[in-house]
Amino acid sequence: MYFKPLVEEYRGGVLENVHLGVLCGVNDKGDVIYEIGSAEHVTYLRSAAKPFQAIPVMKRRIAETYGLTAAEAAMFAASHRGETYHIEALESIMRKIGLSEEQLLTCPTYPLNDEPKFACMREGKAPRRIYHNCSGKHFGIIAAARESGYDTETYWQPSHPIQQEIVHVLAEMSECPADQINIGVDGCGFPVFALPLRHIAKAYLKLACPDLIPDEATREAVKRMTTYMHEAPDSIASHNFICSELLRDPNIVAKGGAKGVYCFSLIRERMAFALKVIDGSETPWPIIVASILEQIGYGNRETIDRLYAVVPKEIKNDNHVLVGERKASFTL
Repeated sequence: MYFKPLVEEYRGGVLENVHLGVLCGVNDKGDVIYEIGSAEHVTYLRSAAKPFQAIPVMKRRIAETYGLTAAEAAMFAASHRGETYHIEALESIMRKIGLSEEQLLTCPTYPLNDEPKFACMREGKAPRRIYHNCSGKHFGIIAAARESGYDTETYWQPSHPIQQEIVHVLAEMSECPADQINIGVDGCGFPVFALPLRHIAKAYLKLACPDLIPDEATREAVKRMTTYMHEAPDSIASHNFICSELLRDPNIVAKGGAKGVYCFSLIRERMAFALKVIDGSETPWPIIVASILEQIGYGNRETIDRLYAVVPKEIKNDNHVLVGERKASFTL
């Protein structure tokens, strides 16, 4: 088995838990320069695909046509957590573009973050489709379909023209042939893509280095999407969450997905990383990413410190007493 320990957790000096995984890093020539486990490991992108799924939306200039703010446009690539500012942005998108909540395939649910979720329950509010963390992505694809004169009721089906366009965009960005991209069904009902980790890293590299994208329309769409992500990092996830904390650094493009997949790229350094925690946990992400940045000598210490604030090295119990530690267990 090629899965390797990425993070170890100790309690009272005893090893209590190990998070196994794989990761790879690529340079701007597409070479694998860092590899833990196998860079050929095939994994689903899950929500880490959202910046690529938003490219057809950016190509049709939906945000500019309908006067969306950066916080609103960033929702097209978001895994939002249901905070008030997320819901306000989504409701504004509906008003400006002329969409309705009933058009969404997403199932009615409660917000992901505890505070807005419990507030809904206390106030007796019913679950809503826009509370689903993928609702912004769905609105973007509906808007893009309508703009092109395509059917908007079947926007989520793999055969839909926009979904087909997404596959070809991902193939272009990842340098993985479209017929070799495995397609499943995501939690929200959208097509979801599985491909080797090194190809995922190549796709993220081009988010940071759009000059590597041959097609001008795709290149300009990527520039607009990453600009929105940097201008409105809290739209992408929420405060005190790894994606938003990384995106506060204008040198980093980052997005995670369900079941342990995380990807980020560095603009100045012209490199990108993709990783998968095999047990599907998201908790180790900040420790892993912070360790990668430390090991490559990343210059912005504030970014690394923000990651350790999200998930500290120290493990404290319910009484806030120090009882153990988390530490990265890999060397690049």
